[in-house]
Formats: sequence, C-alpha cells, structure tokens
Amino acid sequence: QVQLVESGGGLVQPGGSLRLSCRASGFIFSMYVMSWVRQAPGKGLEWVSIINGQGTSTDYADSVKGRFTVSRDNALTTLFLEMNSLKPEDTAIYYCAKYGSSYFPNSRLAYEARGPGTQVTVSS
Repeated sequence: QVQLVESGGGLVQPGGSLRLSCRASGFIFSMYVMSWVRQAPGKGLEWVSIINGQGTSTDYADSVKGRFTVSRDNALTTLFLEMNSLKPEDTAIYYCAKYGSSYFPNSRLAYEARGPGTQVTVSS
C-alpha cells in the first residue's frame, strides 16, 4: 500500500533553513503529482507546494513563494522541500501528500494519501 514518510523537521531560528524529505513506496512514484501541505497550531490545513511527476512543473502558495523550493528524485522515490528564510509563521507540521492523478488537481487539498508529518518549529 501507499507509504509516505517525512523527515528533516526540527527547531530553527528565524531566517534559517531546513530541508524536508519524504520517502515514498507502494506505488509508481514518477507517475503521480505530489504536494507538501502543513498545519500550524490551532489552524486548518494549508497547501504549500506541488510538483508534477517528472519534476518539470511546480507551484507554490503565495505565503512561501520565493523562499521554498519543491523537488523530487524519482530514482530514490523521494520528495523534497527546501525551506529558506524561515519565519515563525512557518511553524507547523509538514506533510507530503500524494494525488490520484498525473495532473495538477483543481483543489490542492484533494489528495488521496499523506504521511504522518514532521514538525518544523521556527523560533529564537
């Protein structure tokens, strides 16, 4: 079955950087669109970024555009999120998510599976 396991979270100071990874298994990774979504304390789920199967097309939420970069290594079946210039408001649990299609969905939160998440805390 589909398994998604995130790693790389932690505590970082404002202005710092982190690189998140998501190892995928149980499906043909290169065929599917993948996303990162996050949930801040006391808030709802927020879509962060999306990438197509070949890694040639990406999109970002306005809140992270210019600071975050999504990428993937299909040979390693791994999704990445490079996060720079981190702000306290980026504090959240970050999840990688798999869609049931090779096309970008209209609703970015309409994924079919997600991992258990990794905590990112931005604080001095």
